[in-house]
Amino acid sequence: MKLWKTLPALLLALALTLSLTACAAKPESTPAPAETQSPGETGKNRTVIFKDSTGREVEVPAEIRRIAVTGPLAQTVVFALAPDMLVGLSSAFPESAKGFIDEKYLELPVLGHLYGTKGDLNLETLLDSEPQVVIDIGETGGKVGADMDELSSQTGIPFVHISASIDNMSRTYDMLGELLGRKSEAKALGDYCDEIYRRVTEIAGSVHKVGILYCLGDKGLNVIARGSYHSEAIDLIADNRAVVATPSSKGTGNEVDMEQILNWDPEVIVFAPESIYETVSGDPAWQKLRAISSGRYYEVPNGIHNWMGFPPSVQRYMGMLWLTKILYPEEATYELYGEIQRYYELFYHCELTVEQYNSLMKNSLG
Repeated sequence: MKLWKTLPALLLALALTLSLTACAAKPESTPAPAETQSPGETGKNRTVIFKDSTGREVEVPAEIRRIAVTGPLAQTVVFALAPDMLVGLSSAFPESAKGFIDEKYLELPVLGHLYGTKGDLNLETLLDSEPQVVIDIGETGGKVGADMDELSSQTGIPFVHISASIDNMSRTYDMLGELLGRKSEAKALGDYCDEIYRRVTEIAGSVHKVGILYCLGDKGLNVIARGSYHSEAIDLIADNRAVVATPSSKGTGNEVDMEQILNWDPEVIVFAPESIYETVSGDPAWQKLRAISSGRYYEVPNGIHNWMGFPPSVQRYMGMLWLTKILYPEEATYELYGEIQRYYELFYHCELTVEQYNSLMKNSLG
């Protein structure tokens, strides 16, 4: 999370004058996230101390039922564990979510983002939604802790940050389960992430890694560069040929030109959804690439989100299973439909049909 721009004075005044009930926990049977109790707090207003990934000791309600999130990455992680606790969405679910996500969640109010240049939080809607805590999930570093403190001070709502990386998502879910009082459910999700990570890592470690590019944008000339947060899954499984001086931290990647892509000339290219997958076979410039001329190019599956990122969240475990399967079919002996069906049940709370799976994979399998 990057520093969120300071709220305008008018909105801050509104926040201070509204009657805030967000920090008062409501009665429920959920266990507390920590044993420490704040002095003088008893009954339904009891609070505990939660130590987040920045090392901050944040006072939160002992019994949490109402939460908000800071962005799509956090929304995707949290939805798997506690969709019933969400008071709103950072972003509306895409059209591809229909048929997978329960309608009641699709209709939640959109609260906006609390980070980066977007900064489109609707403060009035957030306060009206009365979250007891706001959860930020992602990279930890820089001024994240200070940002969380500033936001807490401005809104009167505790903000917590939980670190997330593709190699340690079980720790993310452990902390989230502790915070929300759902430790056993969180463990099941974390165990799944560990299992998939371990499986694809073992396969990738046993083969000669295939050279790959992940291209996106309306011209296909943006790449997810090696070493970026968004490239974690690709770098783990394949030889990411997109090596640039300064990997972008944005989901749009690094913009390059056709000459650079021709110089990289990977064995395989994967195109983001809504990029140029449909047109490259008839484009003379793209036909010069061996991946295109040999037919070793694919479109990343997209349902409910892009499986390789955007947001760079837990749906990437499906992307890891898919990418490993198309790159190393002899080693990846698992049945992909069954694996993806399992993910949809655990993380999206729905049953994925064969018809839905085939639609998702239309341009994604050789």
